[in-house]
Amino acid sequence: KLTALRAKLELATFPDELEDAGWKYGSPLADMKRLTKRWRTEYDWRKHEKEINEELPMFTRDIDVDGFGALNIHYVHKKSKSVDAIPLLFCHGWPGSFLEVGKILPLLTASAPEHPSFHVVALSLPGFGFSEAPRKQGFGMNQYVEVAHKLMIALGYNEYGTGGDWGGLVMLNHRAGNRPLSFLSFLLTPWTIEEKAGIERTKWFRTNGYGYFTQQSTQPQTLALLALLGWIYEKLVLWTDNYNWSDDEVLMWISLYWFSRAGPAASLRIYFELRGDCEDLGRSPTIPMGASFFPKELIVLPAAWLRMSNNVVFEFHHKTGGHFAATERPEELVRDVQKMFAKGSPAFAIVPGRTGYA
Repeated sequence: KLTALRAKLELATFPDELEDAGWKYGSPLADMKRLTKRWRTEYDWRKHEKEINEELPMFTRDIDVDGFGALNIHYVHKKSKSVDAIPLLFCHGWPGSFLEVGKILPLLTASAPEHPSFHVVALSLPGFGFSEAPRKQGFGMNQYVEVAHKLMIALGYNEYGTGGDWGGLVMLNHRAGNRPLSFLSFLLTPWTIEEKAGIERTKWFRTNGYGYFTQQSTQPQTLALLALLGWIYEKLVLWTDNYNWSDDEVLMWISLYWFSRAGPAASLRIYFELRGDCEDLGRSPTIPMGASFFPKELIVLPAAWLRMSNNVVFEFHHKTGGHFAATERPEELVRDVQKMFAKGSPAFAIVPGRTGYA
């Protein structure tokens, strides 16, 4: 696969570009040429592969999915030394992966008297990374939930905390209350500076950054035949808050998709299969939920809209950070999780028999 990749990169051709275009039309030509050259001649996948294997305790397990047979699921599992640590399931999205847990894993599993500790599981969703992909159509929200929950049960965690991107949406099965009613209330209550900035960020995303969602939720197979590097690189840059991506970091994220078990196309189909499920997520859950607000997230709605769900017990607003918080602001995100389950919090000891403290 490495040899084939280098051969493809050797034959790469590039389109023209308008003068002073910058990011206005998408990934800049100069960036694409630089990354392509480095991917072909300098990037050492074997070095990074070795680092991943040394840093992350990884496993695979067969999970039987009703109507779809057994899927071999890849996951990271690191246990805290605290026997009462809280099981925590980290669920990535697109174009993320289990790699996102790397920076927060040692922080979450650390044991200390002043904060709770966690047993952390980070799976590769079916079709992503090194998890097997379903081979039948219709693998939707219920099936993703089934895979994640059966994995946690198999690891001995009958109850656990969870959150994330696609996985967080699937597992929480959440919708943010009565938004039209909330909007009407804000006609009488002015937005704060932070909320105005969030609305502007959301408008930018809906106007200039939502095309990927439409394409991937309608014709994902067509997109899978096109360029992976520029497509993902654009998201990594525009979805973060001036995060200083190194070329090797970018190429590691993208290589994981290129070398994924099922190939790059499989990860795109989640948008197609979950499109209908996301339009009707059902009742809001009663399980306590915490929310971390980062200003360069893609959809940044007023916190009061989220509070309409009546189950938000913790929220924290950050001055910087974007969509990939676990990578951009790992310490801040972990502090939020620790506060969510700390002594005195409404979610303290919510998982029976697991307070998180030694």
